[in-house]
Amino acid sequence: MQNVLLVCPQERDFALVRAAGLERHYRIRPVGRDLDDGEVDPATVLEEALTGPADGAVGTKDRSALLAAVVAERRGLPGPAAHALFSCQHKPTSRELQRRVVPEATPGFEQVNGVQTLELPFFVKPVVGRLSQLARRIDDLAELDELPAHDGYLDDYARLAELAGLPREELHGYLAEELVEGDEVTLEGYVHAGRVVVVGVTDSVKYPGTNSFERFEYPSRFPAERLDELAAVARRLLPALGFDGGFFNVEFFVPERGRATIIEVNGRIASQFAPLVQALHGRSTYDLLFALACGEDPGWQEQEPDGVAVSYVVRVFDDAYVAAAPDPEDAVEILVRPGRRLSEQGTNDVSSFRLAIVYGAGETRAEALERARARASKLTFRLEPEPER
Repeated sequence: MQNVLLVCPQERDFALVRAAGLERHYRIRPVGRDLDDGEVDPATVLEEALTGPADGAVGTKDRSALLAAVVAERRGLPGPAAHALFSCQHKPTSRELQRRVVPEATPGFEQVNGVQTLELPFFVKPVVGRLSQLARRIDDLAELDELPAHDGYLDDYARLAELAGLPREELHGYLAEELVEGDEVTLEGYVHAGRVVVVGVTDSVKYPGTNSFERFEYPSRFPAERLDELAAVARRLLPALGFDGGFFNVEFFVPERGRATIIEVNGRIASQFAPLVQALHGRSTYDLLFALACGEDPGWQEQEPDGVAVSYVVRVFDDAYVAAAPDPEDAVEILVRPGRRLSEQGTNDVSSFRLAIVYGAGETRAEALERARARASKLTFRLEPEPER
């Protein structure tokens, strides 16, 4: 059995590792706590990860994937290079490479402090960020003066960047991008020995009138020729990013007419989609991820799945104190804990707060969605104004 370090795992990792039966094939050693769960020193995690047996190292969030890459480099293990992860996560670097390699799929962009050619309105994003936090539409240039200088995530990322030997001074600021339209999709795959393999494409559906995701549906409803277009972009782009030996996902806007446009590239697994792939293919993407981490070819056979699987996100759009929350169960993730406000729990995007994720599958899209919504409706959260102290 090979030894795999699970770097700074999230709660989801443990459930999906069990669901995939990976403990029967690997000796899995968790190292460190989830980097989103308060103060976790990446240097301490790195020191621990450099000891004991290891044939591979994996992380499933942006920062944990970067830290796993540092571990792999220090120990001479397989996996994507830290600079390749940075080329995905640092938006100016990623956009420059995209413009060079796949210009037809790259939106116009500029540094916020030098906007000259983009027309209003446009969109701004932190040069390094997560979950669309601090990203927003700009309708008046005066709004740029109201952008926060940074947040706690960036401070934490900077400490990690130093360990990886990455340029800390390039982590501040925002990138401005032209507004693009279309339906959002995510293409997920991996690169092994320079070969880009597509696992699948998942549709993203938002709550009506918002920019917050309601659900993710696998497989995509787009026709084969559209999916082939997305795959062709990924096959040109990932090698240009220097990415090899790991999982990736590319988010796109796909308009009714015209070419698809890249939203962002992530050098990690889309862990929320693993149950969808397993439900329809009988094999988890975590299985593929662990094989890659040990330098093996996962041997994925690209094929159209039977049926549809849905990841349904339960959200609210106002902050509240969590007085009570249900326990997690099979195919249900609970994302908040009692005793704290929603805004204190790291589950928010720019306008909403995630409470839970419910998974469902069926022979048709409507059947899968109905099952997920029915299960979500049975979850009981007690959300209240914050109690008096």
